[in-house]
Amino acid sequence: MLQALDDAAVGRWCRAAVTALSAGRDRLDELNVFPVPDGDTGTNLLLTAEAALAALEAAGDEPAWTALARGAVLGARGNSGTILAQLLRGLADVLAGQEPADGPSLAAALQKAADTAYTAVADPEEGTFLTVARAGAEAAGEAVAAGRAGLADVVAATADGARAALADTPGQLDALRDAGVVDAGGAGLCLVLDALVATVTGVEPARPPLPAGRPGRRDPAHTPHQPPPGPGSEVQYLLAGADEAGVARLQARLAALGDSLVVVGVDTPTGREWNVHVHTSEIGPAIEAGIEAGRPYRIAVTPLAPVPPAAPVPGRRAVVALVPGDGPAALFTGEGVRVVAGGPAGIGEDEVLAEVLASTAADVVVLPNDAALVPVAARAAVRAREAGREVAVVPTRSPVQGLAAVAVADPARRFGDDVIGMAEAAAATRWAEVTVAAQDALTSAGPCRAGDVLGSAEGDVVVVGADLADVARDLLDRLLSAGGEMATLLVGPDAAVGDALCAHLARAHPTVEVVRYDAGGTVPLQAGVE
Repeated sequence: MLQALDDAAVGRWCRAAVTALSAGRDRLDELNVFPVPDGDTGTNLLLTAEAALAALEAAGDEPAWTALARGAVLGARGNSGTILAQLLRGLADVLAGQEPADGPSLAAALQKAADTAYTAVADPEEGTFLTVARAGAEAAGEAVAAGRAGLADVVAATADGARAALADTPGQLDALRDAGVVDAGGAGLCLVLDALVATVTGVEPARPPLPAGRPGRRDPAHTPHQPPPGPGSEVQYLLAGADEAGVARLQARLAALGDSLVVVGVDTPTGREWNVHVHTSEIGPAIEAGIEAGRPYRIAVTPLAPVPPAAPVPGRRAVVALVPGDGPAALFTGEGVRVVAGGPAGIGEDEVLAEVLASTAADVVVLPNDAALVPVAARAAVRAREAGREVAVVPTRSPVQGLAAVAVADPARRFGDDVIGMAEAAAATRWAEVTVAAQDALTSAGPCRAGDVLGSAEGDVVVVGADLADVARDLLDRLLSAGGEMATLLVGPDAAVGDALCAHLARAHPTVEVVRYDAGGTVPLQAGVE
């Protein structure tokens, strides 16, 4: 019998919760009717708990509560997973770095976690996960007030209080009553709390099995709570580089675009990040709101109900550009190109396929703009062809090559001829970039140390230096030594680098036409020579 929850016990609880959610996953999925009946609550809770456990196991000397919360927030899936992550973060806010949690400490942390979970949800409803969490926390506080303050008493009271609240959820929410089920997210939380009881006491609580969902409920025709007709989707992404004021504006904007809005923040080694979740039919504006607030990445868009792709429109042509990291998405959209943006987690073929189909064009050109994304684009193209689209992948390896291809696109030409013209323009563009070394390494131009400025041409480092402007000048001189009529510069956050480089090109290469864009992002310079 544990008297307090130390880091080792937190780890055992997390493993037990993963085991319990894995066993109950299918039943929880069947119960899922609110906020939409997409049958994934159990899956999302399990994936979130697994992300928390993975972070915990990789934490080293970091406090267990801190690692657990960070892993859950950054790995949270879906509405239910994001709320579970918020609860764990609320616990960590109180317990991380403190003495092992005894009964009163845990009760106070549970109340704080339930309160913060309510604040994370834009429009909380009773009869849901939140209701069950609050009831469990209140039962813990009542146990302490009644003199039953031992850790075993507190966790048992929490789990029992949550179970009682779960049984009442059909009477609080019409969608649950009509379907004859309890709330799926609340049921998942009960499994997590029972895993805590077993961790503390060594004994599994004796519980009846979770009630089953209505047979046939996975068929939309038998589902009482359907989303409205149309392309409603779950949009979820991680957000870095934002401040609290920006996140507040983001929440207000997303609340106007959709519902089931949950925004959860957590501290990471590189700064505070947020997991943003919303149900909306305005996918583009929901992602743009994140771009205005900070740097969204790991963007996922999932239809809330099966929606067949729109039939291709004969004669319509589209270009889809993949923009990894914080690349110059705005430059492509300004040219009328559809953009698939991606963060550190990269861009998946499902995202590329979705954008190709969403264009409703019969003929589509895909520009990967990164060597690593060429195979991703190719696989998405194969699947799009199976859906009746004519798709060509022009294997651009840099955004400047992609922009060169876009510049010569001509919808008046036959599609095959247009693809050839775009491919030739991309191939004729030599590309380079200036970056800052993140660590010591041996490059093709010699050794470098973290913080050194690197100039790369066609993917190979050719210049190592200490000054951004000096490296940029040297790099462009090398690139132009083989000739060139036009240089395209995508200047990053330091406009002075672009100013210095333009002045140098005007003096040293007066016959070369220079086109400059202030692209923002974190890459100091990307350049192309045609």
